[in-house]
Amino acid sequence: MVRAVLRIVGFEVKGLAAIAAWIVRRRHGVPDGAAALAYGQEQAFMLGLMSFAMAVETVVVDLLLAALGVPAWLRYGVLIADLYGLLYVLMLAAGCATRPHVVTADELRVRYGVYLDLRVPRELVAGVRTGRAYHQGGMITVEGGRLTVAVSSQTNVTVELAEPVTVVRPLGRRAEVTSVRFFAQDPEAAVAALKPGITTRTNS
Repeated sequence: MVRAVLRIVGFEVKGLAAIAAWIVRRRHGVPDGAAALAYGQEQAFMLGLMSFAMAVETVVVDLLLAALGVPAWLRYGVLIADLYGLLYVLMLAAGCATRPHVVTADELRVRYGVYLDLRVPRELVAGVRTGRAYHQGGMITVEGGRLTVAVSSQTNVTVELAEPVTVVRPLGRRAEVTSVRFFAQDPEAAVAALKPGITTRTNS
């Protein structure tokens, strides 16, 4: 329990740092010569709608509580909770924008904002293919040795591994996976970056 709380606090700190990096247009963990595979744009519209709805709700609820004469401590508590919700959405968007998937000469790095960071050595990449799939589960799931990192409930790149790698889930649980599915705005670029030395195929 303590470990999970510490990880959540760490996510908050990294999220705030991501907002700062977003403002100055810097990306995290993208060395020179690496292929950066963005994925955040797919959920930008949804996050924008969510932010707008939450902002309107914050104003309306605060005015309603003031009109009803609700005690100040309760009113401010609700206001802080609502503002934190807005901040969380901003941290999520910033984390995804500044932490793309990365392919270097040595590794594939699959990420989701500040919540997931899986490093796969290039020599373990046995195959890669494109193909859009829809998922009903959460954003980050592990089932049957397969890691799924979905954006807006979608993935479009599948990487098969020659050996299992260990993935650390957001709250610290570990699992062994031999296949990774993730979303990239340009899936063909992901295949092109991973192609040298492996056999690739594209789903129809």
